[in-house]
Amino acid sequence: MRVVKLGGSLLETGQLFDCLSHIAKSNQQTVVVCGGGEFANQVRQAQKQWYFDDVAAHEMAILAMQQTAILCQNKCPEFAICSSVADITQNRFVIWSPTITELNNAQIPATWKITSDSLAAWLAGKLNAEKLVLVKSCDIDSTLSVCELTAQGIVDLKFNDFVSNTKFDLNITSATDFLAS
Repeated sequence: MRVVKLGGSLLETGQLFDCLSHIAKSNQQTVVVCGGGEFANQVRQAQKQWYFDDVAAHEMAILAMQQTAILCQNKCPEFAICSSVADITQNRFVIWSPTITELNNAQIPATWKITSDSLAAWLAGKLNAEKLVLVKSCDIDSTLSVCELTAQGIVDLKFNDFVSNTKFDLNITSATDFLAS
């Protein structure tokens, strides 16, 4: 099993549904984690305007991921939506729509330092996935370390915490390279 995180910005570049179609043509059981994209950006803007706390923002950002999951499943119905880790293993192609309750029970902090990148890493660990692939809308220098990618803002600030001491293979790649694989 592999976990593939598709960045929400792939919606803006028009590559998100191409990536889902590419996954659906594979023979590998895949769990997709969708970023919140523009839905999450709206949460960021609203928090700046109305000054609500990070707990509320975190919960709203999780809802943004759920909205993207629903959109993706509607456009690619061969994927099932699963909201809990326990339900995932029964389907070949899954889009994970995380619940606030499950993430809270896992004691994932409510902070913007943790995005869907780290949540995908957490999920890959929980599922004992063989591989985690992060698909980004930007070009990725494959020689850079996770710390260097963090410094460039390509992965979130806590991502390294979620991938250190894990057993899965990690691949951070551009959508262009992912689609060519």
